Amino acid sequence: MSNQLSPDYRLQVGSTLDRALLVKFMQRTYQELYPTSDSAHLAVTIEQYFSNQTPIWWVESSHGIAAGGLPSSRSVQPIAGLWLGNAIDQASGDRHAHIFLLYVMPHHRRRGIGAALVRHAEDWARERGDRQIGLQVFTSNQPALQLYQALGYQTQSLWMVKQLEP
Repeated sequence: MSNQLSPDYRLQVGSTLDRALLVKFMQRTYQELYPTSDSAHLAVTIEQYFSNQTPIWWVESSHGIAAGGLPSSRSVQPIAGLWLGNAIDQASGDRHAHIFLLYVMPHHRRRGIGAALVRHAEDWARERGDRQIGLQVFTSNQPALQLYQALGYQTQSLWMVKQLEP
């Protein structure tokens, strides 16, 4: 993976001790897409799903550029994160990798970091025998949609919602 990143960045494996940092990265993701919504529920999501079975990797700048005051036990704060987990293909019943989070700080985007992290996720999935990898992306997140489509991802299903009046 490190050969897919420019020399300005390095990949570091995370641990379950990075829970607070993962919450902050998830909050930043949702705040960009939905600036007025409350993201307090994300900590509960992470509490339920983050474990040693759902690995996380961080990208750090080799120049030591901090990530804007995010809590971390690291001397250099990450500028990007990748959190993976498991899903079940409802058609086949096969377990497969699922990208729970892919986030790159705005001032580090368009440098190949996101694509390198997706390729890392794909390698991880292949190594454990998965035949596919999935993710959820919001239709309003055009930059992410373009990245995933450029990397060969295709829509398999649509998740539809309807707001109900009380």
